Amino acid sequence: MRPHTSARIAALGAGLALAALAALPASAQDWQVARKGDWIVTGRLTDVSSGADDAITTAAGAASGLNVEVGNSVMPTLGFTYFLTDTLSVEAILGATRHEIRAQGGTTDVAVHETWVLPPVVTLQYRPLPAARVSPYVGAGINYMLFFGGDNRNGFDVKLDDGFGYALQAGADVAVSGPWTVNLDVKKVWFNTDASINSGALRSDVNLDPWVVSVGVGRKF
Repeated sequence: MRPHTSARIAALGAGLALAALAALPASAQDWQVARKGDWIVTGRLTDVSSGADDAITTAAGAASGLNVEVGNSVMPTLGFTYFLTDTLSVEAILGATRHEIRAQGGTTDVAVHETWVLPPVVTLQYRPLPAARVSPYVGAGINYMLFFGGDNRNGFDVKLDDGFGYALQAGADVAVSGPWTVNLDVKKVWFNTDASINSGALRSDVNLDPWVVSVGVGRKF
């Protein structure tokens, strides 16, 4: 896990929001807020970082002395938010990230697999200040992890199980000018996958549980 990357993205988002507000005259209120029936489409830069550090065992359950390490990934994503009411909205995010999986332990640190992950997340959001220029929200929902385009490394053969997880979310939309917004968003996703290595000779019960930190620019429709 590389939390410093997420911290830099979060700091960038806060900086963009403050700079956007500071650039506008205090008396200018040409910004708009989303209401019931509106959409906000947001292009984001997203960091997905997992804290996975689960043991790799043999098929019989014996310790191998190795643990799983999953690298983070920074990629562009899209968010689609529909307002059911002024204070309730539904968001879906789309995007794919690529992650390197390593086996680590003692003097061993070897790449075993690289995979693309399609992790769509759908959340129901509550927005307590719908008329405010800075509109915070919290949300909860589900996700589905789909692994594809896997590339085995260094003689290892790795299979990962797809499946459902759940997510919590917090963020804010900052109205800038007209229909445009700056968005900062943080999600915590809980997801567990079974990893089978070399046809089951080795295995790991991996708690990916990634943080998903994003900054972006949105437009209301």
